[in-house]
Order: sequence, then structure tokens, then C-alpha cells
Amino acid sequence: MSGNALIRRIFCVAALPALLLAGCATIGPHTVARDRFDYVSAISDSWKRQTLLNLLKTRYMDAPVFMDVASVINQYTLQTELDAEFTWADPNEQFLGGKGLYADRPTITYNPMMGEKFARSLLLPLPIPSVMLLIQYGYPADQVMQVCVQSINGLKNRRRLSSVELEADPNFTRALELFRRIVDANGIALRVKRGDDKAQVMLYFRPLADETHKENVKQFKDLLGLDPESTEFHMVHGQFALDNREIAIMNRGMLQIMTDLASQIDVPESDVSEGRVVRSVLEGTDPGNPGPTQFRVHNSPSKPDDAFVAVPYRGYWFWIDDRDVPSKRAFQFLLTLFSFTERGESERFAPVITVPTN
Repeated sequence: MSGNALIRRIFCVAALPALLLAGCATIGPHTVARDRFDYVSAISDSWKRQTLLNLLKTRYMDAPVFMDVASVINQYTLQTELDAEFTWADPNEQFLGGKGLYADRPTITYNPMMGEKFARSLLLPLPIPSVMLLIQYGYPADQVMQVCVQSINGLKNRRRLSSVELEADPNFTRALELFRRIVDANGIALRVKRGDDKAQVMLYFRPLADETHKENVKQFKDLLGLDPESTEFHMVHGQFALDNREIAIMNRGMLQIMTDLASQIDVPESDVSEGRVVRSVLEGTDPGNPGPTQFRVHNSPSKPDDAFVAVPYRGYWFWIDDRDVPSKRAFQFLLTLFSFTERGESERFAPVITVPTN
């Protein structure tokens, strides 16, 4: 063997451990971008599927169950071992060997969302400041009010129970339409006054010169029985206002909102005929006039190809079409509303489930 070849072999044996150690030193940072993206996508998809599944359970009068992903811990291990043997007496007798071990050990912790605090948060009406905040930050006013509000100054929204649908007061629907026009014209201002025990929401009508806006405000005040000369009104929780300077709002709770949306889910005709579930309240309605909130969930025996979210349930697949923008918007709005829901005291009242996923 030539001297140059011998030097090259000695250099390779000496350099290999350094290369392996360099790889060990940089394994952590490279996983951050990949893991954050992958876990965000997986948690987002699972949250959508869990929400749709619970809507289906509500539709079939089953008990909804929520499971929260409390933590994700990912552990990486890279172990290397190098064996080298070189004999000066006989250059043909060299040995170079190595082995490596790479392990990915993610551990995911789940918390069942239950307990008195969480149950009460599903039943209690949404706070008025939270609902008004959604409108203030750009959500369509009529959609927010139709989903979240049961009545305004005695004007009642539709009410969907397990087997009964009570139609909305026509003046309630008209009031929502006028309110959206006023909001879109930047004709209101909302302020929250912090008191000793609770927050008070004040609604102000801005004096705009536009005649159409003035007429919309006048009609809105007439429908709600408000003082036509006043521009400032106190928003309170209640079914009826005590005077013409109050706007009394009865908000829905999350369970009532889920029941309302779930009643629009299309279910298999066989389940209806066998008495497993009542017929969808959308049957017989005008498809050209669905109202501010349109929410369509389809079903089929096989898994759909182009779904925004899909889950299997009772031998069928239920899904929202990815091209159905109004239904996707309504579903995304429901996910936003869940952010106002208390998680409860699951660490005290329920087991914590930790699952090693490797």
C-alpha cells in the first residue's frame, strides 16, 4: 500500500467520530420546525373531528365527550458506536465498523374535559361582552346573533329541540338584518364598563348623515321598543327590558348552540324510519333562503374524497364538503365559541391519560 493511501485511511478513521458527534449536536434544532407543523396540523384535525362527532352525538341524543390534548413531549435519542482496528504490520488487515440507534418517543397527555365547572359552562349563556366582541372584530352581526342569541327585548329566535322546531319571530329576523346593516355602516360603538362585580356593555348609535342608515336605526329601535331620541343603551342579560333605554338579550349556552346546529345535520333515511333519530329540520325549507347561518353535514356509507372534515359514526360517514364555504364558516365559528368555554377542573375530578405513541 502506498504512503498516501495509508494516510487517507488513517484520516478517515480519525475523522469519522467527529462527524458522528457533529450530527448528534444538531439533531434537536432541526426537529422544531417539522414537529411544530406536524403536531399543529394533527391537533387541529383531531379537534375538528371531535367537534363534528359531538355534534352527531347530540343529533342522536347521545352524550358528547370532550378530550383535551394537555401536552405533547417529544424525545429524540441518537446513539452511535464506532469500532476501528488497524494493523501496521499488515496493511491489508484493517477493520472499521459502527452502529447507530435513532429513537423518536413522543408522549401525549389527554385530559377529559369534565367536572362541574365545565358542565356549567356548557349550560350557562355566553357572556354578552364575549358575543359583542365577536361582532366588533368583524364576524357578521346577523350570524353571531342568530347562533348565540335566543331573544332580544322579547323577540324570540327559532328554537330547535330534539323533536320540535319553534319558528323565529319574524321581527327577530328583521332586527338581525337591520343590525347587520347598521354594523356594516360602522354605525355603532360598543364599550365595556368594568364594575365591582361584572362588566356592563354599552351600545352607542353613531349619528351618521346617511339617510338609509338613519332609517335602519329608526326601524331597529321601533322593533325593539327603544327610545327613538336616545343614542346610548345599556345591554343587559334578560328576556325583557325594564325600560326603553335597555336592550335585554338572552344568550344561548354552548349545549343549546350545539343542539341547534346538530338539528341541521342530514341523517340516513333508514335511521329516521327506524326511529333512531328525528328528521332534519331543514327538510322542506327553502334552499334559496337558508338564513344567515347555513350548516350542511352530508352522509354516505363510504368515506368521502373531498371533505373539509369527516368522521365515521353508526356505520356511516358524515362530512362537510370542502367546497361548502357557508358550512365551513359556521363550523369554524363554533370552534371559536368553544374558546369561551371553561375547561373545568379535570385535573381534580378526572383521570389524566398519558399515551406513549412509539
